[in-house]
Amino acid sequence: MKFLFIDTSNSFINIYIVRDNEVLIKKKYHTLKDMANSIMPLIRECFNEVGFKVNNIDKIFVTIGPGSFTGIRVGITVAKTISWSLNIPVYPISTLEYLASVNTKYNKIISIIDARRENVFAGYYDSKLNKIKDEEHTNIESIKKNEDTILVSYDGVYDSEIIDVDIVKLINKHINDKSVNPHELNPNYLKKTEAEEKLND
Repeated sequence: MKFLFIDTSNSFINIYIVRDNEVLIKKKYHTLKDMANSIMPLIRECFNEVGFKVNNIDKIFVTIGPGSFTGIRVGITVAKTISWSLNIPVYPISTLEYLASVNTKYNKIISIIDARRENVFAGYYDSKLNKIKDEEHTNIESIKKNEDTILVSYDGVYDSEIIDVDIVKLINKHINDKSVNPHELNPNYLKKTEAEEKLND
């Protein structure tokens, strides 16, 4: 089977094309302002390099947050469009689980994304990607780790580690999940935007 994996939850576009248990290509592109204009050419470039077309894909996986509000929307929109137009099943993946999909000697993995003002989005997993507790938006000081715990992130924030994810491990965990209707693929921000919080105040 062939899989397309899209992650745009940070300032990077991460694109993977996987066939069975082999990563055929991984592209990582840093962008600050032109993610919406950059992602489709990057996906086309990936497919050109592996030698087949997007309609040969069996499943699409996409991270749905938490993370960058704009970035998440870009990735989800692209995944929805490809899924709907080519009738390819699509599967939502937590960004925090994506970050936690590392091969490590530690038994507990805490994945974090900077949420500013010493706050983070945090996910808690064991080495097999089983969720230990629910994801949360919390202050970095509330996160407790010990010698059996590794802290991972996109960017090394708060002395966390930057480790390449094992995308095959993640896909295999979700390969038998039920797909979602592309029109029901929605972001998971974990918290309201600043504008929404000010409106409620």
